Amino acid sequence: MAGIRWSPEDADLLPARPPGDPVSDDDRSVAADSWSIKSDYGSTVDDDQRHADAVEGFSGCSFPAASDYSSDKDAPDANEVETSLMGSQSYWNATYAEDLANLPEHGNSSEVWFGVEVMDILVKWTKNLCDNICRGLDQSDNNSCKSEPSDTFRDLSSWRVLDIGTGNGLLLQELAKQGFHDLTGVDYSERAVELAKTLAVRGGFSYINFVVDDVLETKLGRSFQLVMDKGTLDAIGLHPDFPVKRMMYWDSVSHLVAPGGILVITSCNSTKDELLQEVEQLNQQRLGSQEENSCTESAVFQYLDHVQTYPTITLGGVDGSRVTTVALVRR
Repeated sequence: MAGIRWSPEDADLLPARPPGDPVSDDDRSVAADSWSIKSDYGSTVDDDQRHADAVEGFSGCSFPAASDYSSDKDAPDANEVETSLMGSQSYWNATYAEDLANLPEHGNSSEVWFGVEVMDILVKWTKNLCDNICRGLDQSDNNSCKSEPSDTFRDLSSWRVLDIGTGNGLLLQELAKQGFHDLTGVDYSERAVELAKTLAVRGGFSYINFVVDDVLETKLGRSFQLVMDKGTLDAIGLHPDFPVKRMMYWDSVSHLVAPGGILVITSCNSTKDELLQEVEQLNQQRLGSQEENSCTESAVFQYLDHVQTYPTITLGGVDGSRVTTVALVRR
């Protein structure tokens, strides 16, 4: 099981930061990892039209706000949401600049968002999932979805891998250790990308490609067999305009994931069922649009598998995990 939400009074159940530890970019909350508000480095007419299309097309959808999951108030506090934004892209650039300045003192040390144990489980589970896809094995719990092997899925080293909201880039370093080689990390913060590049070179992974790019207005122009999201969708849920932003996210990743490719989302704010409900809303909206245009294409994403081995804790008689990871296949 997954998706226990921690209320303020349960905060002491979570691991505490040792006194005096430096604050890393990954530990500044999922909001810092890759905030998907409109970036300062530019926009185009196409981007603005995309935003308008998302507003029009998905205005009927409803999505949970990550920022008030643990609230016991009758209504969310608007001021609290504004506070969670913690500024604009320039704010995060300044934050990552501070991390860069700390590198000479702290070396390669950087805390991992969601924790080292979760990272280890996520990376090994992802490798196993992709290995099985290479062999044509069915990963679906309900046997409703099977990824067929193809020449582009035969060898992990040839998989094009994208990490959206890469932050310090440590996830890609761990995937590189598992045999992935064609690795790209994007973040809308220039300083985050600079930090990730520096850490990658120090770790012996200079071949990892890091690019400044906003996932909602991506300029990458290519698709990937594996797309990783560790906290970015959570961050979008903290934005005041989160319903539109989240649907812009789904529209963007539907183009970034190659047909037959895999999207792996790791969240601390959504359960497996909530993520799948959001995917189903996307599929229904897309299928509705296709019917109007006499198209017969299938759903955009389909559930493939989820991590079942994260550390659990009992709270109020219920066993669960504070982290959820779901794999979706692009149809």
